[in-house]
Amino acid sequence: MEVIKKMAQDLTKEAGNRSREFFEFVLPPMDMMIEDNFLVVVIDMPGFEKKDIKLSIHKNLLSISAHKSDMKKEEYIFKQRPHAIDKKVMLPVHIEEEAQISAKFVSGVLTVKIPFIKKDKPISIE
Repeated sequence: MEVIKKMAQDLTKEAGNRSREFFEFVLPPMDMMIEDNFLVVVIDMPGFEKKDIKLSIHKNLLSISAHKSDMKKEEYIFKQRPHAIDKKVMLPVHIEEEAQISAKFVSGVLTVKIPFIKKDKPISIE
């Protein structure tokens, strides 16, 4: 009976690891909206700290990466929360190189505000 219990624990642990790897691949969940002339990107990153997160932008590609190390060395039965996030998002707007981009991290939610210019700007003819 002890062998079956150990096998069940190992199976549950492996399922947790695979699940965590999947979530690291698809996370973080995010919303993107336009407010005035800003593109606002809201990213859920619970369990991470501000110091864990790195943001960069190149042209219209936003890169979000975060990595945390486990402080506790406890024996987990099931561990699903991600250790790392590495996500690249194509932004649907043109970003100027000098754009003043701001980011705020509060209660596990990262909010990035990016000013943009409209590519298809109508031109008036005199």
